[in-house]
Formats: sequence, structure tokens, C-alpha cells
Amino acid sequence: MEDPILELFEKIKKLETELSFELQKKQEEFLYEVNETRVSFEKEIQRQHRKLKKRIWRFFKDAAILNILTAPFIYSLIIPGLILDAFLFVYQNVCFPVYGIPKVRRKDYIIMDRQYLSYLNWIEKFNCVYCGYFNGLMSYSREIAARTEQYWCPIKHARKLKSVHTRYRKFFDYGDANDYQERLKKIRKDYKDD
Repeated sequence: MEDPILELFEKIKKLETELSFELQKKQEEFLYEVNETRVSFEKEIQRQHRKLKKRIWRFFKDAAILNILTAPFIYSLIIPGLILDAFLFVYQNVCFPVYGIPKVRRKDYIIMDRQYLSYLNWIEKFNCVYCGYFNGLMSYSREIAARTEQYWCPIKHARKLKSVHTRYRKFFDYGDANDYQERLKKIRKDYKDD
């Protein structure tokens, strides 16, 4: 009998593949190419995008005063973010080789490409770079934490989680003590991404 949870994860994986295909179709629809880390549009599309760019004076004129006043609080998080990034680098490079855990590739999680959009002014581009970095950093740290949890405590929680990380489906059911130590040895070696 198949595990219904594994079946659901397989359905999710299939949907992610479909999503990737649909995103590829959007790439063709909006006439851009992705080359390594650079994104480029056809010249005519770039020209049309530049016409849509909101001028700086208009950007500030249209901005809500509370958005402007809270911006320094948002940007102040760059300091703890950079510190977290540095600690994750050290943590992963010191601990993961000791435990045999494959390192997480930072560039797979921190993606900053919205600054290539010609319809954004420099403030909007800066905001997009900031958000791309921070959200990528959170995803990167989540994967590092997930691999750590898989090694040290790969047991599902009894209570429902709002969202689960990529490795959670491999974890043992809460309260399932059968052959725990043997299964623990196996899961500590199973880091392939399905």
C-alpha cells in the first residue's frame, strides 16, 4: 500500500514541473532570454519598457508618506542579514563536511535579476534587489536548517505546520519508533534531491 503522504508529495512535484513549463512559456511570451545570471529582452521590448518607467519625482509624489517613513526600518535589516549570510557560510563550511551533509549552493537560492527590467526606476530596482536578496537568504537559510534537521532530528511534528521545507517528506512519522536508529543511519546519507 502506497503512503498517501508520499503520493501527495509526488503530485506536488508534478505540479512544480508543470509550473516550470508554464513559466518557460511566459519567457517566450515576454520575449526575454536568461543567460547564466543575466536576463536580456529584445531591443524593441526594452524600448517599450523604458517608456513605462515611472520618473523619480512621480514615484515620490505617488508614494504614501508612511511607506517613505518606514523605509529606513526595512533597510536597516541589511546588517543582520549580511551577518546571517556570513554565519551561514561559516556554519555550512565547518559543520557540513564533518557530518557528510552536502553544502547548499547559495546561488540557487539568492537570485537578483529584477534590476534588468527597464520599466523600473532606480529606486524600484534597488527595492527589488533588496527583496530578492532577503527572500533568497531566507530560502537559503531554510534549506541549510532543513539539512541540519534531517541529520539530527528527522521526525515530523505532531502538530500541523503552516508550511514544510523540502526535506520534511523524508522525515519519520511522529511516534514511529520502529527501527528508528537503523532508519536514522540511512536518512543521514539520503540528501539527493528527488
